[in-house]
Amino acid sequence: MVRRRIVQALTALAYNLNLKGFMQGSIYQGPVKNVCVPGLNCYSCPGALGSCPLGSLQSAFGAVASKVSLYVVGTLVFFGALLGRFICGWACPFGFIQELLHKIPSRKLRHKKAFGVLKYGKYVMLGLFVLLLPIVYAVQTGLATPAFCKYVCPAGTLEAGVPLVAANPALQSSVGWLFSWKMLILIGVITASVFIWRPFCRFLCPLGAIYGFFNRISVFGMRFEPSACTQCKACARKCRADIDPSCTPNSAECVRCGDCVKACPSGALKFGATQKEKPGRQGKASPGCTALRRP
Repeated sequence: MVRRRIVQALTALAYNLNLKGFMQGSIYQGPVKNVCVPGLNCYSCPGALGSCPLGSLQSAFGAVASKVSLYVVGTLVFFGALLGRFICGWACPFGFIQELLHKIPSRKLRHKKAFGVLKYGKYVMLGLFVLLLPIVYAVQTGLATPAFCKYVCPAGTLEAGVPLVAANPALQSSVGWLFSWKMLILIGVITASVFIWRPFCRFLCPLGAIYGFFNRISVFGMRFEPSACTQCKACARKCRADIDPSCTPNSAECVRCGDCVKACPSGALKFGATQKEKPGRQGKASPGCTALRRP
């Protein structure tokens, strides 16, 4: 969808309007830096005007041991309850980069059994690196340690690590094993993105895991009308996240890219306010889903 591409590009630009930061190799520290943007965008990116919600959440644990910043949690809940993973599909710069990489001609990997297991990786990242490790470290030392940002996040490596090291000779002489490790992760994600649609978003991103919890209850979501569905499965064939939208139109794995809406010949799928289930229809999906579901 051209419209979505435009929104993704404008969002990435809006998050990173401090363009002189890239030339100076410096981090913006102005008054809006304390504001969290909804998508994954590194605080230390030279162009970043705001903060990453994941980094802010981890840092909040060290502000006052065992107490979480209500502002950060409130930001995540607000955007999650309003839009769910629409943020991932339309307002995440790193997701946009992965999609551009996926356009490189190659064999594309889809509907692999391993993907059904790998999708739980983002929940492991959320529980271990975003919640457990920062909390444990904050309780023991009273200091913040954004473990996911420090040890894993490839978006931070690309947006902050690479441009800052490139622009600062002093940093070039001081980089060590950690930078090399994170570059290895970044190269792995970049390579995988050529063959797999948005692998980081699907398998590793804790922010996607958080927003995914809200997908079924968010105000804005996918609307599905079973009576209009012809069971042609055009939506499932089009979905690059390997979802069958006629069975689970608001799956936690759906980033609401809109490809299924465009592919549906009967208009059974639409964007809109999440519909309230009518009595007797709760959980109802396409009649063709029964055979597709596994125990």
